Formats: sequence, C-alpha cells, structure tokens
Amino acid sequence: MPNPTQVVALLKAQQIRHVRLNDADRAMLIALANTGIQVTISVPNNELLGVGQSNATAANWVARNVVAHVPATNITAIAVGSEVLTTIPNAALVLVNALKFIHSALVASNLDNQIKVSTPHSSSIILDSFPPSQAFFNRSWDPVMVPLLKLLQSTGSYLMLNVYPYYDYMQSNGVIQLDYALFRPLPPNKEAVDSNTLLHYTNVFDAVVDAAYFAMAFLNFTNIPIVVTESGWPSKGDDNEPDATIDNANTYNSNLIRHVLNKTGTPKHPGIAVSTYIYELYNEDLKPGSLAEKNWGLFDANGVPVYILHLTDSGLMLANDTTNLTFCTARDGADPKMLQAALDWACGPGKVDCSPLLQGQPCYEPDNVAAHASYAFDAYYHLKGMDSGTCNFNGVAAITTTNPSHGSCIFPGSGGRNGTFLNGTSLAPSSNSTASSSTSLIFHIGGVRSPLIIGIILWSAVFF
Repeated sequence: MPNPTQVVALLKAQQIRHVRLNDADRAMLIALANTGIQVTISVPNNELLGVGQSNATAANWVARNVVAHVPATNITAIAVGSEVLTTIPNAALVLVNALKFIHSALVASNLDNQIKVSTPHSSSIILDSFPPSQAFFNRSWDPVMVPLLKLLQSTGSYLMLNVYPYYDYMQSNGVIQLDYALFRPLPPNKEAVDSNTLLHYTNVFDAVVDAAYFAMAFLNFTNIPIVVTESGWPSKGDDNEPDATIDNANTYNSNLIRHVLNKTGTPKHPGIAVSTYIYELYNEDLKPGSLAEKNWGLFDANGVPVYILHLTDSGLMLANDTTNLTFCTARDGADPKMLQAALDWACGPGKVDCSPLLQGQPCYEPDNVAAHASYAFDAYYHLKGMDSGTCNFNGVAAITTTNPSHGSCIFPGSGGRNGTFLNGTSLAPSSNSTASSSTSLIFHIGGVRSPLIIGIILWSAVFF
C-alpha cells in the first residue's frame, strides 16, 4: 500500500474533504494533520472487547487516538467496531457500553459536540427488507438495538449502515435485476412498488436505506439520520462473478455519486441526501478471498485510476478524463430499430463522419447495426467534447471505459493511458458547476476489510 504521506497527497490532489479510516493509525492521523480533511476513525473489532468492558480503557483509547491529534487532525466521528452483530456476535453485549464509554471520554475532553460516535451495521440485520415499509431489525438483537438507538438519539448521532447492492443482486437468484442494482433508469412498469405506501423504488440502494428507516420506526425511533459507511461495486471477478466488471463498477459508483450529490434522497425522505462512503480507494491485490474481493478500488497502488468516474453532469469529476479513456457505445440488448434510428441520426443531422463504416473501410466489419452504431455514437460523443448528455441516443447508448477499437478500426478517443491521476485531476466543482457549495465529495480511508482501506465518501453535510 502507498505510505500515509502518499495517501494524503492523493487526497489533496483530488481535493477530497472527508476520509474514513478503518482504524486509528497514528502515522495516518499525523499525515492528515493540518489538511482540513474531516476524518472518521475506527475502533477495530479486535479492540472492541477491551473498550467495551472498561471505561478506563476507552478513556485511554480516546486520549491516545483522538486527544493526541486534535485539533491539528480534524477528527469528526468514531466508528466503534464494524458489523459487530453479524461478524463477532459474542461481542454484541458490550457494543453499547463501548459507545457509551467512548462518548463519555469525549465529553470529558469537551469534544462530544465535534465528534459523533456510532457503529457500522451490515444491512443484513434488516429482515424482510422489501417492501421497505414492512422491514424490521432481527428481533433477537432488540436488547442491543434499542439501547443503541436511544444512545444515538440522545447524542445527536446517526445510524451507520453498510449497503451493498452488488451482494443483494448476486444473492437474489435473479429476483433483482442488474439495472435496478446499478441505478440505471427503469421504465415505470419495472419500478418496485411498496404496496403499503405506494412509494416507487428505482434502485436497490434507496430501498435498503428506507428499509432501515422503517425498521427504526418499528422500534419508535423516527428522527435518527442514516449515513452509509460503505458502498461500492467490484471491477473484476472470478468466473462465478460475471457482473463484477469495470463498466458495472463505473456505472454503480458514478450513478451513486450523482444520486447523492443531486440530493434526490429516498422515496421515504425525498430531498434529504444520504451521506455515503464509497468502498474503496485502492485495490488490494494481496487480499485473500475471491477475485472480486481484491478489486473494489478506484485506483491501483500507483495511483492510476482503475476507471474514470462519470460525474460531469454533477459539475464534478474524479480523476478527470484528460487521457480520453471513455467511449460511447451501443448498450447491450438495445432494440435494433432504435439503434438504427440513432445511427441514421448520428450520420445525418449529428454530422458524424461515418465514412469508415462503408463497405471496404476499416470499421465496416462486423457488419451489424450495433457495431456501426457504436462507432457513430463514439464519434459523436468525442465530436461534442464528451459533454454531459452526448452519450444517450434515447437510452440505447452507454459510456464505457473499455476501448471498443478492433483491428484497423480505431475509435475516436482511443489514445490509451498516459500520465497518472495526479496530473490536473480534481474533485472540486468546476467553474460552471451547478452543485451546491455545501456539498463536497469525500474519501473514506478505511473499510471493514483491512487495516488501511480507502474509499470515497459523499457528504451532504445535512446532518451536522
């Protein structure tokens, strides 16, 4: 992994304002000092028992990992453990005490207003999650969840929830459609409808978040906000993980970021953005487990983007596409008649030079409407400077980071990788951005799976 100084250089180069650490690594906290970056630190699961059984141990933890670093390092939250109920249930009985002890230590240091305390949960603690209005937490955890929610409510904190539509999709045996998991637009007849509330759901993410809101309401807690502490999509997988692809990872994370920054909210709470950490910043090639487990990152260890996020219509771009690594091609499964109509438009009113598609020319083969449309779409996309909305064609086109060039048929924009992400890239709003000035992209340093996992956070700043 890159060292802490290199990590912070990446965060600063990308103008990332919030990070989440999977632990409270001293070197990382020192490197983050005087950057202004808001930091969420974590009590690792292997330290939870000690902190939860002893007020003195918790106070010492806060002294060592918080007080020693503030205010130079801008620590704003502490995640106590990670998915404790589902991964180390034997520690569940001390979980609430651990939060109370940590919070008490913050109060003693006059830091409780600045630093919130919570604990990330797996969404699997929610049972019967669809329809959301019927969702409830696993009742066997009521002795933990009720006092936990009371504590979050009394301290003005929030429920931390890990939401992974990828796993929901993979484990649904075909019930959940890929487009529904990826935030892709759905026709009205494909939307999921909650028969009790008549709310329409267009993506898994919103349905899971609302299920958590309803589950809290079932226990009579209706004013605790939710922060999604992990979400993402793997870019590569084993043979039994065919949907772990670069295109799907790009689509999910780009759509998620756009969804949060646009402050769409959820059907139950429209207009209230759900602050979200994206898992994760770096791929982990040495991590045990399936190929997908190693490939959730947005960057490789050298800081080169695995793919270029499509955030232009939010006025933001992570790792700007200065290397022309995106292409516009025909969407898989698109209706051939609609493709033909879009192809005719691109080569006519769209003013694309379609001469390479003529018989005997480099891009004539394969001679089918999808291949020809892909070339015309990509030519139009680059003709228009890859502007937002120029890769749609009534829904039959999609942006990809996979170079569609083949043989002597070279697609526009296929210049290949050059340079690194540090050259001129920015997450800051562009000069003509319509994004709210109170909204910023956030990186999260630390997921649940390794000592230094970095992801991205989206922060709406509405809960603080």
